[in-house]
Amino acid sequence: MDALYDKQPEFGFGINPLNPHGSRPIEIVGARDRETLRNAIVQSCPRVPGVYGMLDRSGSLIYVGKSKSLRSRLLSYFAASNEDEKGGRIIENARAIQWETQPSDFAALLREQQLIRQFTPRWNVQGIPNRQRPVYLCLGRKVPQFFLAAVPPEECIAVEGPFHGAGRMRAAVDTLNKVFRLRDCSQKQVFRFAEQLQLFEVDYRPGCLRYEVGTCSGPCVAACTRAQYDEQVNAAQSFLDGFNDEPLVAIQDQIDVASANRQYELAGRAHRTLKAVSYVHRKLTMLASARNKYNFIYSVPGYDGCGTWYLIHCGEVAAVAAAPRDANDYKRMKPLLAQWSATLTSSIQRGHGPFPQTLSIVASWYRKQKDELGRTFAPEQAGHKYHRQSHVA
Repeated sequence: MDALYDKQPEFGFGINPLNPHGSRPIEIVGARDRETLRNAIVQSCPRVPGVYGMLDRSGSLIYVGKSKSLRSRLLSYFAASNEDEKGGRIIENARAIQWETQPSDFAALLREQQLIRQFTPRWNVQGIPNRQRPVYLCLGRKVPQFFLAAVPPEECIAVEGPFHGAGRMRAAVDTLNKVFRLRDCSQKQVFRFAEQLQLFEVDYRPGCLRYEVGTCSGPCVAACTRAQYDEQVNAAQSFLDGFNDEPLVAIQDQIDVASANRQYELAGRAHRTLKAVSYVHRKLTMLASARNKYNFIYSVPGYDGCGTWYLIHCGEVAAVAAAPRDANDYKRMKPLLAQWSATLTSSIQRGHGPFPQTLSIVASWYRKQKDELGRTFAPEQAGHKYHRQSHVA
C-alpha cells in the first residue's frame, strides 16, 4: 500500500505573508488511480482563483501551480491530449492534489511565487522538458562579484531577476565580472588590498590570468585599494539598476576590432556573448522602468469579499492590508495610510524591500494588464477611492 495511505500526510502551504485576511482553507484529495483522482476534483474543486500542489505517494510536494479557475486547470491535467506533455508527466507522479483558494488572480500569482521559492518542488525546477530553471543575478559576497543563485543569499548588495537560461546567464556573469574588473575566484581565496599594512614587502602572485590581462582589479595581490574596488562595485550596481550600458559598448568594441582584423571566430564568440548580456540588460531596463513608474496603492477586489490593498513601492509589493469595507474600517486604516504615504514619498528608499522578488511579477502584470492601472491611486486619494475600488469587480 502506498505510504500516502499508510499514514495521514501532513499537508498545507503554511503562512502567506501577503495575505491580510487570515489563513485560507486547504483541501486535499487523493487516489491510487487517475480516474478516481479526477472524479474527486470534479466533486470538490471550485471554479475560483487559487494555487495547487501535487503530492507524490510519500506526501512530498512535487509541483506548485496557480490558476484563475482551479477546477478547470486541474481537470486539464487529465485530458488525453495532455498525456505526453508536461501536465501528463506531472499527474503520473501525483497521488494527491491539494489546493488553496485565493481572492484574486493577482493574489494567486504572488502566492505561487512564494511557494515555489519556499519549497522548490522538483517538477517546478527540473524534469520537465523545455523548462528553463529561473536564476537570480546577484552582486555581493565579502569581496563583491556577480554570481547566479536559485535562491539569493541575504547578504547580497543587489539582486535582480528571475532570469531564464542558465547557459546564457553564466556567459553573462563571466562577461560582467570582466567588464567591471570584479574578481570571480573561489571564496577561499585570500584577498589583500593595497592599503593593508604588511610587516614585510611581499610580491604576491595572482591566482589566475585575469589580472595579467586587465580584466580584474587584483584584490588578491594588493593591486587596488578597497575604495578603488568599491568604485567598480558601484558601477556594477548601476548596471543592475538599468542605468549603465558599459558592458554592451565594451562587447561591441570587441566585435568591431575582431571583425576589422578578420578574426571571425573571435567576433562570433563575442557576438554570442553580446546576445546574452543584451538579454540581461533588456530585462534590467524593464525592471528599472517598473521601479520608476509603479508607486501607488493597488486595490484588488476579491470574489469572496476579501478585497486587498497592495502598497506598490518602486515596482515591488511592499505591504498589504485588507481593503476597508465601510467608513469605520477606513478610519482605522488612516494611520497605516500615513505610513504608506511616507514610504512612497521617501527620497531615500528605492525598493529592495521585504518582497524584492515581486518586482518581476508587478512589472509583467501591468505590462499585460494595462487596464488594472485604473485600480491604482495615491494614499491621499484613498478617502475618495476606497468604497468604489473595494467593491467593484
